[in-house]
Amino acid sequence: MNGSNLIMIFLDTFLIRNIALVYILGMCPFIAISKNLKSASGMSMAIIFVVTLTAGLNWLIYWKILIPFKCEIFTFLIFIITIAATVQFIEMVIDKFFPPLYSTFGIFLPLITVNCIVLAVSLFMVLRNYNFIQTIVYAFGTASGWSLAIILMASIKEKLYLISDIPSGLKGPGITMIIAGILAFAFMGFAGMITIK
Repeated sequence: MNGSNLIMIFLDTFLIRNIALVYILGMCPFIAISKNLKSASGMSMAIIFVVTLTAGLNWLIYWKILIPFKCEIFTFLIFIITIAATVQFIEMVIDKFFPPLYSTFGIFLPLITVNCIVLAVSLFMVLRNYNFIQTIVYAFGTASGWSLAIILMASIKEKLYLISDIPSGLKGPGITMIIAGILAFAFMGFAGMITIK
């Protein structure tokens, strides 16, 4: 494994195969939290931490415990338990040290547990047969790509609501999905620049 391969994995997940704009995963918080930049930035930090930490933990559990003991049948259950425990931990930390941020997240912080990108990253690292370092880079790149997408979305929506009158039928999720489609087209421009083997 060389450093350039890790850079390619990061760029591929961050720009080209952005999990929010290409795979359309993680849409519940993407639509709900992207109303303002402050909330989107806070959720981004939580997602990056949770996704990277749980992918690393799940890699260790899968390859060092489940595979040697031939217990792969429990993969989904173990991955979900790991994710739930990690989210519970970060929720307690944010509640203790950052109460305003905790109140901003509301119900969405506990919902990271069932956010499909957290589980998807752990499942994709198994399917792609990544080693531990590749898994960490992949998880960090994927979560950073999702964060980039939600921060771009929040920034665009804040400006859009300030400078234009959006038709009532498009307010909320409607305009969010239109902006997400335009952003996805923009990110497609990076396709072909990087090839992962």
